[in-house]
Amino acid sequence: MKAEGRIVFILFGGGHVPASSHRLEPLGVPEFHLYDHELPPETGQREKAAAVVNRRKNCIAAITRKRSLENYLHPQAIFAAQGIKILFDSFGFVAELATQACFLKNSPDITWEQLSHRARSRMANRAKQWLNTKAVEQMTVELLLENDPQGEIISWLKQIVQLANPKTTF
Repeated sequence: MKAEGRIVFILFGGGHVPASSHRLEPLGVPEFHLYDHELPPETGQREKAAAVVNRRKNCIAAITRKRSLENYLHPQAIFAAQGIKILFDSFGFVAELATQACFLKNSPDITWEQLSHRARSRMANRAKQWLNTKAVEQMTVELLLENDPQGEIISWLKQIVQLANPKTTF
C-alpha cells in the first residue's frame, strides 16, 4: 500500500504529541496514530491526544501497552542486529539498556556513569535508530508472537489496512 501511494507514514519522533493529534485533520483523510505509552505524566498527555484523534471520523489512535515500540523487540533480534545481550520488561528503557551494553562492549576503559547526561541521551537516540531498523529486520513472526502474545502489532496493522481500504474484512 505504501508503494502504491495509498498510505503514508509520518514519523513525529516523540515530539509534542498533543500538537500531532490534529496536525493532519485539515486534509480530511483517514489517519492512524500510534503513540508510545512512555511513563507518567507523558502517558496522560498521550491518552488525551489519542482521545482527540478517536473522536474524528475515520481516525484511530492507539497507545502501546508497553513503554515504547522497542519493547516489542525480542532480545534475539537485538542480539542478531548488534551482538549485545540485554534483558528488559514491558517498561524498561530498551534504548538506554542497548546503549549501555554497546558502550561497555566498545569502551571498557570508561564507565557509563562518567559520561554526561547529554552524551548518554544522544547515544540512546542513535540506539533507537538501529533498534527500529536493524533489530526490526531481525524479527520473525515467531519472535513477534513470543514478545507480543496479545497481538497488538497485528491489530494495529489490521486497523491501518481497514482505514486505507474499508471494504477489507478480517
